[in-house]
Amino acid sequence: MGYQKYVRELYKNKATLKEGLGDAYMERKKQMRREDPVIRLERPTRPDAARRYGYRAKQGFVIARSRVRAGSARTPRPSRGRKPLRMGVKKITMAKSIQRISEERAAKKYPNLEVLASYWVMDDGKSHWYEVIMVDPAHPAIKKDPKIGWMAKTVSDRAGRGKTPAGKKGRGQRNRGQGAEKVRPSLRAKGRVAK
Repeated sequence: MGYQKYVRELYKNKATLKEGLGDAYMERKKQMRREDPVIRLERPTRPDAARRYGYRAKQGFVIARSRVRAGSARTPRPSRGRKPLRMGVKKITMAKSIQRISEERAAKKYPNLEVLASYWVMDDGKSHWYEVIMVDPAHPAIKKDPKIGWMAKTVSDRAGRGKTPAGKKGRGQRNRGQGAEKVRPSLRAKGRVAK
């Protein structure tokens, strides 16, 4: 297995990550806070996770790191005329995960690329960082690759349509058969009673 086994062990939880990286942990976090919200990287920070989702170190593959806010949706507090219970400030969450939002932002910045998948890298009290694996469907190396060539024939905007692993999880596509009758073909179908 090699070093990827140890990288996977390192990222199992935040305590082991902080202990394993030592001072480099805080330095990396400081640097990531200063960077733009979506940036392109030379190579993945977590090669084990990237390869698990289909990344290969070859032409046509791009890694982008995306920063998104932490916490639930922020809602302005009404100034008057409500009971505190009816204010509608707390426990309001988005219909999709912040991982999906990070994929969509990366896809918007690089419109000629398609999102393959994404994985968590780091977080703090204010932000979460995800690395998004992107593929150029028009690249000859991608078109002739038997493993990833299907990306050249797929319909565009995978991230926007919830076709990535994070998107499928949010749409309830992980379950099949009994109990999952209403999640296909989409959450909007079947009288909108899927969620």
